[in-house]
Amino acid sequence: MVCFRESKNPFICNVKTAIVILNWNGRSLLERFLESVVTHSAHLATIYLADNASTDSSVAYCKEHFPEDVKIIQNKENGGYAKGYNDALRHVDADLYVLLNSDVKVEKGWLEPMVSVFVTSASIAVAQPKIKDLKRPTLFEYAGAAGGYIDALGYPYCRGRIFDHCEEDTGQYNDTVDVQWASGACLFIRAKLYWDANGLDEDFFAHQEEIDLCWRIKNKGYRIVAVGDSEVFHLGGATLSSANPQKTFYNFRNTLFAVVKNSTGVPYLLLVLIRLILDGIAGFKFLLEGKPKHVLAIIKAHVSFYRHFPNLLKKRKALKQSHQYYQVWSIVFKYFIKNKKTYRDLL
Repeated sequence: MVCFRESKNPFICNVKTAIVILNWNGRSLLERFLESVVTHSAHLATIYLADNASTDSSVAYCKEHFPEDVKIIQNKENGGYAKGYNDALRHVDADLYVLLNSDVKVEKGWLEPMVSVFVTSASIAVAQPKIKDLKRPTLFEYAGAAGGYIDALGYPYCRGRIFDHCEEDTGQYNDTVDVQWASGACLFIRAKLYWDANGLDEDFFAHQEEIDLCWRIKNKGYRIVAVGDSEVFHLGGATLSSANPQKTFYNFRNTLFAVVKNSTGVPYLLLVLIRLILDGIAGFKFLLEGKPKHVLAIIKAHVSFYRHFPNLLKKRKALKQSHQYYQVWSIVFKYFIKNKKTYRDLL
């Protein structure tokens, strides 16, 4: 890797940056997106492919086409997003990790603004760029948009995306601001703080584990920011689409996991009780829509949550909890009852 000192902030060259792309049987995605990462990032970062025991020719493709540009880490099993990254990052020597989905396209100049924020403030632990929709490039993308928040009940939403409503990017979020969580589609995090927080929680397996990690880091007093000077384009749904009941399972279960582990200011058992009611309403809605598999996924999510509950309480006791995590009490009420469809409508 050669670091060119053409940036407005030459000190970014002193930050040892590693872009780590987790892969599982994703050759078609590597063929489509990896070249953009190499072309626009190799001057400032070391690029790794962390392979989750793929059975396709992903690794062979990478070795053939990017032998000098991409380092290969081969995990022994497919442990999902959380374990996959935990296993791989133990082999990465860097000051700053970039957890980048394999279905993300980057463009020239995307990396410098991101690394710069870590140079300018030691209190910043995690950051993300604006994440746009590759298929509809004028719109923000579901998985993170321009920075994430959660309401009191643990429902995630973003600047630029509330539930399934994604805003058009008109420059309204071009600033750099503090947020509650950064998207796992393109997550920058100080390596030391990643491990100080014990990494991603492997009980989550996939989906919303980055929210849990960011929440734990916020509870330690560090900042998480969304950087409006950088943008990437995310295909989305490459692992599990929104139509897949397994995604419904992880989303409902893992939100409950995060609430019990990390919430402050409101009794967590009250939050869980309210969530049970709202999840029941969501299940009834799925039933009316003719989606019985999603109803079953919600039931399975709660069964799994109850099974993990004792362990979640142990994790809760081990965490330092210190900050107000929500701006909005109920995004469900704001969105479905008050008809607030954009982040700015909430303010």
